[in-house]
Amino acid sequence: MTTVSTRELLLSRIRDVADYPIPGVTFKDITPLLADPEAFAALTGALAELCVRHGATKIVGLEARGFILAAPVAVTAKLGFVPVRKAGKLPGATLSQAYELEYGTAEIEVHAEDLLPGDRVMVIDDVLATGGTAEASLELIRRAGAEVAGVAVLMELGFLNGRARLEPALRGAPLDALIRI
Repeated sequence: MTTVSTRELLLSRIRDVADYPIPGVTFKDITPLLADPEAFAALTGALAELCVRHGATKIVGLEARGFILAAPVAVTAKLGFVPVRKAGKLPGATLSQAYELEYGTAEIEVHAEDLLPGDRVMVIDDVLATGGTAEASLELIRRAGAEVAGVAVLMELGFLNGRARLEPALRGAPLDALIRI
C-alpha cells in the first residue's frame, strides 16, 4: 500500500470545499494534488505499483476524474488504458451497463473490442463513494470476457458504505484505497 509519508503527502494536497455541490456536503477537491508534480507522481507511482502487484494487463479509468488518474498510471506501468464513459460518448460498437443511482439510473459504456478474454483489468478512479459506478464497471469487464484484477482508488469515503456494496461484485478481487476517510 502507500507509505505513511505518501499518504500524508496526498492528504495534504486534497482540499475540503464546504457546502459543494449542495449545502451540507464537504467536497474533496483533488485539483491541488494534480497541480503538485511531486504529489501527482507519488499518486501515479502508488497506483501503478498496485496494478503490477495484482497482475493487471489493462487499466480501466472511470469517467471523468478516473481518466486523469488512470492514463498516467497506464503509461507508468506499461499497460493499456481503456476509458469507461457515460452512455453515448463512444463511437462504434459498445457494451453498456445500467446501474442505480440514489435518484434514478445511469449507464456506462466501453468499446466492445478494447477488453478481451485473457485481459486482467484494474479499475482506477478517484473516489469510492457508494460503489455504483465501480460495480457497473466490473460487470462490463466480465461481460467483455476479461477478468477483474482489482479496483484501486485514491480515496474511499467509508461513511457511504461503497466497499460493502462492491464486495459481492469483486468476487475476491482486491479493493485498494490509498486514503480512507
